[in-house]
Amino acid sequence: MNTGNVRSRSGRTQAASTVAAWAASALSAWLALAVARVEAGPAEQAARMYNRIAGVPAPADVLSTMTTDISNGQPQAAAALAVQAPTFYTVVLKNMVIPWTNRAQTVFAPLNDFAATYIGMVRDDQDLTTALSADILYVGPTTGSIPAPSISNNNHYAALEAQGLDLSNPSVLTKTTQSATYGTQAPAGLFTTYGAASAFFINGTNRAMFRFTMMNMLCHDMSVVTDITRPPDRIRRDVSRSPGGDSRVFLNTCIGCHSGMDPMAQAFAYYNFDATSNTLVYTAGQVQAKYAINTSNFPYGYQTLDDHWTNYWRQGPNQALGWSSALPGYGTGAASMGLELASSQAFAQCQATNAFQTVCFRAPGNSADYAELATLVATFNSNGHHLKQVFEQAAVYCMGQ
Repeated sequence: MNTGNVRSRSGRTQAASTVAAWAASALSAWLALAVARVEAGPAEQAARMYNRIAGVPAPADVLSTMTTDISNGQPQAAAALAVQAPTFYTVVLKNMVIPWTNRAQTVFAPLNDFAATYIGMVRDDQDLTTALSADILYVGPTTGSIPAPSISNNNHYAALEAQGLDLSNPSVLTKTTQSATYGTQAPAGLFTTYGAASAFFINGTNRAMFRFTMMNMLCHDMSVVTDITRPPDRIRRDVSRSPGGDSRVFLNTCIGCHSGMDPMAQAFAYYNFDATSNTLVYTAGQVQAKYAINTSNFPYGYQTLDDHWTNYWRQGPNQALGWSSALPGYGTGAASMGLELASSQAFAQCQATNAFQTVCFRAPGNSADYAELATLVATFNSNGHHLKQVFEQAAVYCMGQ
């Protein structure tokens, strides 16, 4: 008999038993923690809710009121109190929005007019479906070391942040218009802010503005909405129909994005960001030269002559984005195209998802989460497309997690 093998098997058995015991102990501890979290009392729930909405611990008096609200079965009132915290706007909302304003999608950037305008619209319960179309801008005071808002930089907004001004205060961050403040021609909401224009209208062919808007405001990158069944008649001349000498690449790949994107991005035909003057340029009735870049790639492609746009995605699989039946699906200029995008169910779902992820610290991940997300979307659509209540409801849903 090989006693060495017996000892070896015995050692392995003991090791396995030890591992099993440790796993059972760990599982018990995790279950106990999970039960404790689920059964968290009103005070703990209030503290968690405030911290997630405001990004900082709650003041004692606010925590006491929120705890009472939760104890009395009014958690929505507790969430509404937390949303009044200045840091909800200056920290939590700002950190959510800033990555939408730069190509690197980094949060480590100063406050800008895009972010400030979105924050102001949320604070004032503005209809967010106008965020990509309205002549709107939020500005702060011009005093001391705070420069006036400028069409050629965002120093005004960086100074507001550097001085820690309270963006929750309507007398500090006030609503105005781009046309009055910047002299903007054909303003189109967030599209024509300095923050967006300097990041997405500069150089290139203006497709970046469309792509990043799809990513940030509708939560769909181009790879998600690719559809090779749409007609290619509006694809511009700079797109080769035989990349690398193989037309199959175009037919099976390139057409999937460009057939939908190019007819929509035509809405930006009169816009450009001039790196020399550092300003947004609008040339009414004159297509920017960038729309004629690399025309020799396919001379028989579509030639952009104006800013007329058409939404080809109202047919085919991208009907699932939920386009508004109250809109025609075509028009002229960025404002009308922005309204098309922002009136979609994809836009509503994206705003609700952003709110959920911001206050729950995670993406929806199970059937209960998705049911809650559907409720948040319904709330957004039924209350004038205001986002504060969506944040409040999401915070209530996650307050025990």
